[in-house]
Amino acid sequence: ETWRDAYINDRLPKDFPQLKNDTFLRAARGEETEHVPVWCMRQAGRYLPEFREFRAGKDFFDTCRSPEACCELTLQPLRRFPFDAAIIFSDILVVPQAMGMDVQMVAGKGPTFPEPLKEPEDLQRLQVKVDVEKELGYVFKAITLTRHKIEGKVPLIGFTGAPWTLMSYMIEGGGSNTHSKAKRWLYRHPEASHMLLKMLTDVVVEYLLGQVAAGAQALQVFESHAGILGPVQFKDFSLPYLRDIARRVKDKLKEKGQDVPMIVFAKDAHYGLEDLSQSYYEVVGLDWTIDPRSARERTGGRVSLQGNMDPCALYSPKECISDIVRKMLEGFGTRGYIANLGHGLYPDMDPENVGTFVEAVHQHSIQMNKQV
Repeated sequence: ETWRDAYINDRLPKDFPQLKNDTFLRAARGEETEHVPVWCMRQAGRYLPEFREFRAGKDFFDTCRSPEACCELTLQPLRRFPFDAAIIFSDILVVPQAMGMDVQMVAGKGPTFPEPLKEPEDLQRLQVKVDVEKELGYVFKAITLTRHKIEGKVPLIGFTGAPWTLMSYMIEGGGSNTHSKAKRWLYRHPEASHMLLKMLTDVVVEYLLGQVAAGAQALQVFESHAGILGPVQFKDFSLPYLRDIARRVKDKLKEKGQDVPMIVFAKDAHYGLEDLSQSYYEVVGLDWTIDPRSARERTGGRVSLQGNMDPCALYSPKECISDIVRKMLEGFGTRGYIANLGHGLYPDMDPENVGTFVEAVHQHSIQMNKQV
């Protein structure tokens, strides 16, 4: 084939290379695996010198809109570490952008909305019917290209932010400690809040289906701001939408005879663990504040679990990391389990320690499986 044929084929969501390592997908479905699979949230990130070099001087969202750039950044960590999955390089805030909001990445400050939503009438500024193919096609192209370039090494995960987390960004105008502006809406404007959450849910469902059509082999839904809600608000403003997303995505995929495992990660929502394990997701992601054994008990074998080493444990000396990993594996057991951190990797972490973490998961779990 000519270079032109190769170029075109790499951009078509079909004839993908055969998957060589399906450990992650099997663990997500609760099947037996030779070793516990492992990947890290933000594994394509600033802790890697090659990532910093590649991103230097480029606008963050311009990078997100370049399929070639996203593909390269997604593949970088796989060249260094034997991760069992890759997650597409992108950002949760591409969804508010698709709905017509302006979002900028400000150095030293993080994501910023120059004109956040202040009152319910501001919802009129949002695009109601979003053409995801037109607005977010660049993510789909990145997924397709990466599926070809990853050459079947490991599965590729697609992702989205969950409605409440996106809503809180859209109202706060960026990161926040208290999320009081967004929570004010929940108490003061419950109808408008549900209206916004429904709009977001509709876009998220289409967005996830588009990612699967483009080649995503698993999906993760990030409810990063779950912990700022109490149990009552969680049940009202987060959980129903998380369930709706999983149910609608699964039903649509079933019509096409497709099925991809879905992961829900609701950070700091300990009180929601039982509910989350009965929400149509195969996998529940956990942060580091939850004890592995208690998570197993409370989820009653209904789901696989993912997590949950404290990212700061990676600041430990190498031999300590191995020990922390072993204890974590003993708590979770090796079946229906995907090792990860309880949050993303931080920019100042040593890549070598990430390698130690990955190796420890593989080695300890192989040992443990032999003893059974």
